[in-house]
Amino acid sequence: MSETSRRMWELMEPYHAVTYFAPESQHVCEALGAKGFWMGYFALRAAPLGPVPAEVVVATFYNFHPRKVAHAVPAAWEAASPADYLRARRESVSQILHRLLGDEIRSLGLAEAAELARTAALAAPIAGRPLGAANAALDWPSEPHLILWHAQTILRESRGDAHVAALLSGGLDPCEALVIFAADGKVTAERVRTSRSWTEAEWDSATTRLRDRGLLDDSDTLTPDGHALRAWVEDRTDQASQQPWNVLGPTGTERLAELIHPLTRTIANSNAFAEDNPMGLPKPA
Repeated sequence: MSETSRRMWELMEPYHAVTYFAPESQHVCEALGAKGFWMGYFALRAAPLGPVPAEVVVATFYNFHPRKVAHAVPAAWEAASPADYLRARRESVSQILHRLLGDEIRSLGLAEAAELARTAALAAPIAGRPLGAANAALDWPSEPHLILWHAQTILRESRGDAHVAALLSGGLDPCEALVIFAADGKVTAERVRTSRSWTEAEWDSATTRLRDRGLLDDSDTLTPDGHALRAWVEDRTDQASQQPWNVLGPTGTERLAELIHPLTRTIANSNAFAEDNPMGLPKPA
């Protein structure tokens, strides 16, 4: 049953990804004084936590180099408050979804999807999940297209927190987690290394540690033990993220999948979705 949580994450994630990748989001962050894409990204995603120091963002986001985070935080909070970024991200997401979805914004199908997603999100675990909990504590919007977005934000951040816990249990530090992820072929090593700002020397050091553990061979390909650890991390993440879909039930989950699929497919084919995203997220078929 846990494969349901992965399927729903892959299917619904583009609806949340507009928060960061669409041009409207970048413009609204620039208007608040954020410098560059990454300062805006860290501010928009971390804002539910409040004006936390860089160390908290490093801990919760996990795979970004501390130096990259420190370049953006706390400077982001000096430009504008977390409350300002929260207002800005909801406003920009609404603009983006109106632009991309057009009249579908007011459809009965989207409204039904929003309520189904809300039911699932209200069941998302928050214990030990700081980003999921911080987003769950925010007020719910009133418009269906934003209810659907807020629900997916809670679901994906709760899932992300579970993924961090699995990486820690698997003994993978932030850079090692990226190296083994790239070795699995989901993304290119250069893409994920540079986007998370690890140096070549740091990447090579992490690669050596994984070789020493028998997880990579001399050609930096996953060994059977490496494949097994990757599968274990993903399985644990899926299992820890299944509760919302158990609560929604098979019928409700399938109905939500049916309703949201055309919406996320439209988004994934737009300028609001990075096809080469570092998560290796596939476009909805």
